[in-house]
Parts: sequence; structure tokens; C-alpha cells
Amino acid sequence: MPYVVTQSCCADASCVVACPVNCIHPAPGEPGFATAEMVYVDAASCVDCGACATACPVDAVVPHTKLTPEQEPFRALAAEYYDAFPHRPRTPLAVVPAQRTLRRPRPARFAVVGAGPAGMYVADELLKQPGFSVDVLDRLPTPYGLLRAGVAPDHPHTKAAQKLFAAVEREQGFGYLLGVEVGRDVTLAELARHYDGVVYAVGAASDRRLGIEGEDLPGSLPATELVAWYNGHPDHQDLDVDLGHERAVVIGNGNVALDVARVLCQPPQRLEATDVSRTAYDVLSRSTLREVVVLGRRGPAEAAFTVPELVGLVGLAREGGIRLRLDLGGAELGDDPRSRLLAELETITSAAPDARTLTLRFLASPSRLLGDDRVAGVEVARTRLVETDGVVRAEPTGETETIEAGLVLRAVGYHGRPVTDLPYDEATGTVPSDRGRVRPGTYVAGWVKRGPTGFIGSNKADAQETVARILDDLDVDAVAPAPEPRESLRELLDERGVRVVDRAGWRAIEAEERRRGSDAGRERTKLLDVEEMLATAAASASAGPAARRRGYAARRARAGSR
Repeated sequence: MPYVVTQSCCADASCVVACPVNCIHPAPGEPGFATAEMVYVDAASCVDCGACATACPVDAVVPHTKLTPEQEPFRALAAEYYDAFPHRPRTPLAVVPAQRTLRRPRPARFAVVGAGPAGMYVADELLKQPGFSVDVLDRLPTPYGLLRAGVAPDHPHTKAAQKLFAAVEREQGFGYLLGVEVGRDVTLAELARHYDGVVYAVGAASDRRLGIEGEDLPGSLPATELVAWYNGHPDHQDLDVDLGHERAVVIGNGNVALDVARVLCQPPQRLEATDVSRTAYDVLSRSTLREVVVLGRRGPAEAAFTVPELVGLVGLAREGGIRLRLDLGGAELGDDPRSRLLAELETITSAAPDARTLTLRFLASPSRLLGDDRVAGVEVARTRLVETDGVVRAEPTGETETIEAGLVLRAVGYHGRPVTDLPYDEATGTVPSDRGRVRPGTYVAGWVKRGPTGFIGSNKADAQETVARILDDLDVDAVAPAPEPRESLRELLDERGVRVVDRAGWRAIEAEERRRGSDAGRERTKLLDVEEMLATAAASASAGPAARRRGYAARRARAGSR
């Protein structure tokens, strides 16, 4: 097999378009592309040209001769995919849907609220239309949302998707209004006066709760907050994370659960060269944890974590960084790739003598958290699987046990909060919409639209669907042109004392982070304080061409008044 895909798909489709023999599937237009965990190179038809590796924006396509030991399982995954989906007959080139355009092209300007992957993909799709311009707003002075503050620091290959968004930032018509909170600094009605359409892509800002006794004890934390803490999110640098215990329990078995367990278990020196928050690194380096237990109430077949995430965990164990232990709770493993990887866990004997243990426990559900002043343990109920109308669920067996732990992290999913001036569905945590259209002129994309599901690349197809609704409305003149110029919004924000970070300001923040990282032997050292971010951006603005132009205009105005 000449080339192998080694991580979850970002849905950019560059590799599919670049391939001259259509050997990468599922491709755009094929079932599963928009929701696929991965795409796969077909060894039987690959001609070893390297076009896919060159085109991939996140460096996920690797020649088979350069696979690391931990990447080897991806070779077998591709072979198994084509055993099940042969994709014959093949056309000479990948068929990519034609770009949707307006029936009567005209200029239009849009505000996108939220600078995470969903918002950036929406901006990308809008800017493909001639004459369109986009301003992306976010309450933080930095963009990229969960790509910056949600991806584990030891997964730099996933963060490489930032290259995609950096390219979008360079597009003509793109602008940033960072450090601006919609609903506080500016209202939706005011945005509607300056833009032809407003798209909310604000994600899901809170975690799901367990609803069990003891959940609010000190030492019980949402995994989402721990992730933000070690990723340098400025809102969470004061989080009280006590790692002075022997055991932590993570409740949930999705990718976030595996991420936090892996970060807590691995030797801290493995994180030293990453962009982990320096505050978090200091705490992690003093940790006395010996074991992290990950609890899943159902079996391994129902686990929410992806195969690429499990491959990474197995690779870390092979390198000796952690010791892995499996407790199936009576469940049985199948013959699928996930089951084979799980079966391999306890056969790995390369762990260093002082390696921490990461235990994956299935058919185990927390019934309450124990402790007086803080968490001291978890009461766990054993479960069994029952199937009703084709749905597999877990029910308690009546057996319980106690796991002593000084830290409990709930990783059972995100949940969206209400958005000012928009309707809200409490049950799903989303804004109800018709494929992204809330009403003509107001739209949603990403998790606020569909709920917290999918991968980074899932936002690509989601954005295309929302932008299609926007074009539908523009085609029938359902949206009136904005009455006020785009530029006057910045003047309004300046009058209100909002310290806006534009594209140049963000570049200054990023340059300073990379400079500090280079000095310390890391890719970047994140700025953790909003005031410092704003000061860094402002210093750049005061010395930049725009500032010089404003100064020149002011001097001319003063001269004209004399």
C-alpha cells in the first residue's frame, strides 16, 4: 500500500480531488463522506504518485514506508474498508459536486458569530461567492474555538487543521472582529443593520451533568473545563485541579474521556514541548496520580471513542508511556478493528516501571459520588446490556462497588446554552432551524445547529448546507440589503470602548506566542491572560500601516481646521 491516511478526516476533500485514479473513499457525493470517521486509500488502485500527500492540508497522508509503529493499524483499517466497500467500477477522476452560486450574482456581506471550526468553514463557503465579504466575531481575542482550546496538546496533527483556517483568513473580503461578545457589546439587531445575513456558529458551551448525588462536591469537575485548563483557555486558568491523589475517575468513554485520561496518565515531560498551558504543566508535573479509571456504562461495541483515538492510546502504551488495563465487566469483544485493538491492550508489556495505569472499564455506571468536604470516591453500579426494539441500553444488575478517587471528571458530552435573541430547544441544547435557516437573514451552523456531534471535518458539510439556505434566500430576495455600511460597525464598537482585535491583531498575538515558544523550545507558548492578548494586539495596531493612515488623516483634518 503506497499511501495511508493516519487520522480522522477534516473533510477538506483536497486529497480526493488531487488523486488522478479516484482511489480515496468515501469521496464527496458518496454515502458517508460528510460523517465518515476517516477516508481510506485503496492499495489496489493507488499509483504511488504522492498527489494526495501533497494536497492534504493537515499532513495526514503518509507513505507506507514512513508509517511509525503506532500508525501501522491504519494500514489494516484501510484494507478492511475496501474488503467491505470495493468501490467498483471507478470513474477516472473523483466527482466533486459543482459549486453552488447565486442565480443573479451580487455583492453581499455577512457576520459569522463564532470563530471556531464551524464558523471558519461557513466563512470559507461564503467567500467562494463572488463579491461576498465576511466578518467573523468571537468574544475571545483569539480564533479557532475548540481547535485551539479543545484538542489535546499531544495531538498536534489534529491542530494542523489551523492551516486550513489560516488560508481562509488570507482571502479577500475576510475580516476579524475578535474580543466582541454578541449580546453584550453589540446586538443581533445592530448586526442586521450592517450585514445582509448573520450566521451563529457558537458551539456548545457547557457540559452535560450526571444528575447524581455528590456531583457538586469539590474535586468533581467537568472534563470540558479540564480540557480548557490544560489548553490555555483564559476563562479556566484559575481552575482548582488537585492531582495530589493516587486515583482519578473519568466518567464517559468518548474521545474527550480518552484525551483527559491520556493527558493525566502520561509522563509530563512528554507534554513539555507542546503548547500545553504553562499553568497546567506545573500542576501536571507535580501529580501523584498512579491510576486513571475510565468508566463506560455500556460495552466496548457501544463506546463513543473513535478508532484513531484508540490507535493513539495503543501507540503510547507501546512506547512505554502508560500501562493499559482492560475490564470488560463481562462484555465480549468482537472481530472488528476496535475490538482487536482493545484485545491487544493487555498484551503490551513495554510500560516503564513508574508508568501510570489507564484502566478502561465497561458495563460500569456511577450511581453517586462519595465524600464530605470533597470527593473521596465513586459508587459504581455494574450493568448489563439489554436490547429493546433494536436499541441497546444498559440496566443495573444490582451489584455495586466503591472506587476510591480524589478527582472525578464527567465526560458525558457538551450541551448548548441559550443564545440571546434566538429560539432555544432545551432538550437538545440547539437553536431550531430549517437546515440552518432560523429565519431569512439569521442562520446557524455547527453544534448550535445540530448538537455536539461529529468531528472537525463534519462542520464542512454542515456549513455547505447552511450557506445553501443563505443562497436560497438571496435568490428570492427574502433578505433585504443591509442599510448601513460594514465599516461603521467598527466605529460603533470603538465608541462603546470595545477593544476589537482584527486580523492584524490576531497575527500579532500568534507571532508573540510563537516567539515565546521558540525561546523555550516549543512550537508556541500560549498567552493565557485576555488583557495581555489585547495589549499585544494593540501594540501591533499602534505601529501598523492602518495606524499610520489614521494618524495622517488626523493631521490633515487638524491642518484643514486652522
